[in-house]
Formats: sequence, C-alpha cells, structure tokens
Amino acid sequence: MNLAGKIAIVTGAGSGIGKAFSKALVEKGVNVYGIGRNLTKLTMLEEELGNLFSPIKLDLTKHKDIEQWVAQVFNKNHNPDILINNAGVGHMKPVEELSVAEWDAMMLTNLSGVFYLTRLVVPHMKANAETNHIINIASIAGLMGNPLLSGYNATKFGLRGFSDALFKELRNDRIKVTCMLPGSIETPFFDSIEAITANPNMLQAEDVATLLIQLLETPDNFLVSEVTLRPLIA
Repeated sequence: MNLAGKIAIVTGAGSGIGKAFSKALVEKGVNVYGIGRNLTKLTMLEEELGNLFSPIKLDLTKHKDIEQWVAQVFNKNHNPDILINNAGVGHMKPVEELSVAEWDAMMLTNLSGVFYLTRLVVPHMKANAETNHIINIASIAGLMGNPLLSGYNATKFGLRGFSDALFKELRNDRIKVTCMLPGSIETPFFDSIEAITANPNMLQAEDVATLLIQLLETPDNFLVSEVTLRPLIA
C-alpha cells in the first residue's frame, strides 16, 4: 500500500504504541483519526503532528457512540483504508481477587470494542476499490497463559481467534487482516498492570511502529496474517 493520502483509524492513540503508530502514519502522509478517552492527550498530539491528525474522544465500550461517529464521518466518498485496533486495558490479579468490573472492562475494551468498531468499518472498506488493511494489536499473552493474567489472557486469545477468522473472511474483499502479538513494550500501559515494572530490555514503541509501517507497505497481494514480536534479551 502506498500510504500517502490514505485514511487511518487508530484506537488508543493518546499514549504508548498508539501514539507511536499515529506519529509514524502522519510522517507517511496518512490522515489519522486518533481515538481515545483522554481528549487532553489527543489534543496535545494534534498540536505536535498537525492537521493530518484528528483527535476523537470516544469510549470504545459504548457501541452506540461508535455507530454515531462512524455514520457522521464516513461515506461513499470518504472511506477508511486502515484500521489499527490498539486500545487495551489489563489487570494482574489472582482470579479470586479480580472484580467483575475489572473483568468487564478488559472484555469490553480489548475484545468487544474491537468488534464494535470493526463491524462498522468493514462495509466502508468493501466499498473501497483499493486494498485495505486491519491490524489488531493482541499480545504474546494471546499465545500462552500467564499466572495472574487470566482475564487479560482471555481477551488476547479471543482477539487472536477473531483476527484469524476475519482474515479468512475478508481476504477476497481486498481487506488484509494482521494480528500483531508483541511481548512487553516500554509504555505507560504497565502503570495499570500491578506487579509488573518496565525493564531496559522491553521493546520500544517506535520500533513496533516501524514494523507496523512495514506491514502496511507490503505489496497488495502480500499478506502477513500474524506476527510475533519479542525482545531479544528476556
């Protein structure tokens, strides 16, 4: 895909790898709709990146709000070419200490929110004569279970399965689907994960963004359906 002039949606754009993704896309000339719940962070990013970045305050757990936004923004003359489902939350606790509210927050953001947005974007992509690309950001936690991460694991295993089914469903509609499965990345995400702290060997957000751009720029008939990322040194 030639990225210049394309339209992308990035969820969780206000910080971490979502912020790095937005920067990398804008540098390639992509018009980015950056979705998040913290408008202050998104507005600051808009000031940094310029008018190619549009801050969108939206809660991905509210499907009716997503429906309203997609209907207002996109039409037959203005279709998204790229969707990056990146937003995520996590809680690290023994299963008996994990609250229903924490479980629901992970399920709604990490899994249901991806479905809420993707189901609305796909018809617009099908109407686009060009090749489109959906990239779902799962985790290494979607490949193996981890003590104290049962809820987070469940969402990422689910997202991996959703991505695999979606790639097979949409490939003949010129829509690529890629699931990225990164290991630990040095971002503020770990501020919300109890008992895990950053270390010098974590992946860097900018490097993950570089890979994302490489995936998007592959030839139209070339698909990487799944890719695992790990730090070399554990």
